Amino acid sequence: MDGSCGAEQAQPVPERSGRLKKRKEFLFLAARGRKAPVSGLVLQLVRRTDTGAARIGFTVTKKVGNAVVRNRVRRRLREVVRNVERDTPLNGLDLVLIGRAATQTRPFDALVSDFRKALRLCQKDG
Repeated sequence: MDGSCGAEQAQPVPERSGRLKKRKEFLFLAARGRKAPVSGLVLQLVRRTDTGAARIGFTVTKKVGNAVVRNRVRRRLREVVRNVERDTPLNGLDLVLIGRAATQTRPFDALVSDFRKALRLCQKDG
């Protein structure tokens, strides 16, 4: 027995995106990255020289609300990236998503389309 189940072949699992966590990385993207402000978020993007998995950072300022609200906004942004990553390759990119006050109340489908629009804007420039 070879361990395979029927005629089904396993599809390759897309590389899961990594995280940007260090202040230095966020500052680099702010200084050198392309910026696309849209209704629900602000995207900063830098194209890397490698084709490894995307590295993504999230930030939400205290202007948006208290810790509970900021964490909710951050979770929504993470889910937006997961949705888009399923059908759009983000390999070789470093991204920072900045949550706005509107991110909290914006319909989820609108947030997804905002992120796609911001990606197009940033990649069109570069």
